Amino acid sequence: MKKFSYILAAIFCCCMALAIMLSAKKHKEVPVRLLYWNIQNGMWADQGNNWDNFVAWVSEQDPDICVWAESKSHYRTGEDVSYVLADRETQYLPDNWDVIAERYGHKYVYVGGERDFFPQTITSKYPIHNMKRIVGERPDSVVTHGAGWAQIKIAGKTLNVVTLHTWPQKYGFEVEDQKASSEAHEGDYYRAKELKYICEHTIGSVPGSENEYWMMMGDFNSKTRLDNWHYQYPDDTLAFLTHDYVLQNTPYIDVLHQLRPDEFQDTHFNGTRIDYVYCTQPLYDCVQNAYVPREGWVDVQRIPTSKKRFCQPSDHRPIIVDFKL
Repeated sequence: MKKFSYILAAIFCCCMALAIMLSAKKHKEVPVRLLYWNIQNGMWADQGNNWDNFVAWVSEQDPDICVWAESKSHYRTGEDVSYVLADRETQYLPDNWDVIAERYGHKYVYVGGERDFFPQTITSKYPIHNMKRIVGERPDSVVTHGAGWAQIKIAGKTLNVVTLHTWPQKYGFEVEDQKASSEAHEGDYYRAKELKYICEHTIGSVPGSENEYWMMMGDFNSKTRLDNWHYQYPDDTLAFLTHDYVLQNTPYIDVLHQLRPDEFQDTHFNGTRIDYVYCTQPLYDCVQNAYVPREGWVDVQRIPTSKKRFCQPSDHRPIIVDFKL
């Protein structure tokens, strides 16, 4: 009888050990790399090279999720870059993102709300589920470059991914007197209005979203007062309106600032930071690293022959964020 009890105890211990091992395996942290980048007119600078440099660089980074702003082809390759590709038959992107994404190891592709020439595209190693494609509503809430809200499930966790690209001009959207509108800072007001609309139709529409995994990223075409130690603008400047809305009305955290508050990381060739990755606290707690690559092929260089403000490979710098889920 005593021997049988020992056997039962041994079996019980083995079962407990196995359960602990399975539980640990089930909850093993999975590394996830996000790569965001405004690639300027569908990575126009590498278009004539069949995007080989672009694909090689992305492959080297080995991201799990990519978010591309300006993910649509605009121009012919060559010295004359003034010709806009107006129809989908001559535009390689966004319709062929699946072809390019497969070259750097991504099987899934999602294009957000598309209103004009500047949609955002998500590619991923994991399936992407569309939640909402956002273009806004007339007469006064147009989201000029569209936005998107998608979900990606990784390691049993649901990531909510919001992409955007706000109005870029100093004047307001579709105004007649652009000079007067610029002087009145109507562009700043319009960007803030776009952000409000996007947030209200994404993270603001889900009760308890502050306890979920959310991230929002894009070209905001605006500065944040979190960087004002660098800019030294007056506190009441309207340049901060867009990010003031995010910081005061949403649970989002500015990842680059939060991780390195005393380090200014510009994302545009003019030396400003206008691209951002935001996330909620639960997702920020999973962040391992975040930085702006600026060496090698991604080093921003102006194209001297360009009639427009084109750069090689883009006028923006990428952002990489590493999580462990």
